[in-house]
Amino acid sequence: MNTDRIQIAGADVAVVGGSIAGCATALAAHRAGAGRITVLERTAGHLADRGVGLAVHDARYAELAAAGYLDAAMPWVQLTTRRWYHRDGAAPLGRPLAVLPFPFRSYCWGPLWRELRQRLPEDTVFRPGVRVAGAGTSADGATLQLYDGDGSGGTGTGTDTDKSGGARPHAGDRTERFDLVIGADGYRSTVRDAAFPEVRPGYAGYLAWRGAVPAERLAALDFPGLPATPWAVEDCIYVVFPGGHVIIYRIPDGQGGHRANWVLYTAPPAGLDLALESPTSLPPGTLTDALYTHLAHVTDELLPPYWGGLIRLTPRDELFIQPMYDFTAPRYTAGRLLLAGDAATVARPHTAGGAVKALQDAAALEAALRAVPERPDALDMYGAERGVTGRAMVELGRRLGRFLVQDTPDWRTLDQTGLAAAWSAADGSGAFGGREMQN
Repeated sequence: MNTDRIQIAGADVAVVGGSIAGCATALAAHRAGAGRITVLERTAGHLADRGVGLAVHDARYAELAAAGYLDAAMPWVQLTTRRWYHRDGAAPLGRPLAVLPFPFRSYCWGPLWRELRQRLPEDTVFRPGVRVAGAGTSADGATLQLYDGDGSGGTGTGTDTDKSGGARPHAGDRTERFDLVIGADGYRSTVRDAAFPEVRPGYAGYLAWRGAVPAERLAALDFPGLPATPWAVEDCIYVVFPGGHVIIYRIPDGQGGHRANWVLYTAPPAGLDLALESPTSLPPGTLTDALYTHLAHVTDELLPPYWGGLIRLTPRDELFIQPMYDFTAPRYTAGRLLLAGDAATVARPHTAGGAVKALQDAAALEAALRAVPERPDALDMYGAERGVTGRAMVELGRRLGRFLVQDTPDWRTLDQTGLAAAWSAADGSGAFGGREMQN
């Protein structure tokens, strides 16, 4: 990379992808002194409406708060304790297996995105409904091939919006040049395809069903002998069964209340042609009858009644499925193309570190951009160092996936000591929740 020829001050920077990673890296470029910042987001809808949860380890929060990417003003719920359960006859909660520490803050994706978006400078150009069809790089810049409109490949008319919501029309297929392009466009990244066409996500063989239950719906779970709220706000619940598990914890709803966020992992029924070898997802409203029937089997037959009932409080049209993929780019830089977040690395969500790594990528990128005038190799160092972290998180996700889904132990034989030892062996390097940032 000819970083000695990059002038960060006043640079024209494009960020492909406007989600959490995109907003964070746009903020990084702004703080490092970039001039014009353009964020290109394929989705034309409201990103702030996304209601899924994510968790940030307390130690990683402290690092990211010190770096200026998280703060106490962002709505969050403090979690402290992880309680493990296994089905035991008709016992509503099941049999307790173990209690382990869980020092995490939970967030709701939409409110967190909104807070990051609001921190971008007023003159940031945010373009929704724009599809990036290709990317290229040269010694003195990078180019993007753009489609406007609905992302279907046809031409149309979109809008450029600034932070205040002002709009101006634009239209036509075109190529635009920038000093730097940051790919924060998720696991189906066009920028990564241009930088590292040989990197292909690999399907892990199982799925994550997701939902978030508003707190008022929980009152419908009425089991004799249980209090109205049988699990504390600070609890993260792991309910395990042969071939999978579900994680349940509270997240802020962005309006002063809570939702019960849940993620259930298990393999789909055999014989379904889901065409999952290429990265895809099943958004709300697209769940097939066969997959919904399989979910009902898990909730009714494999989970304790209370936790299965909680999942059933999520209507079918609010459920979505995330197939498990993992991959990582060998490094996060290729000429004037930079990568961050899921565009660079996708580790299975068992790691509880996906959002953390995306925000760490932004913090590390800011530091590298600031250092370029004195250290021409700073961006190359960013690419190499974040690549090491990405590989470590992918391997952790695979180990935890084997333990929690693909090769589960006989949960009935585990107690506090046994489960703690099994978890420690699966965690390996202790990177659960994200690796410590390098200074």
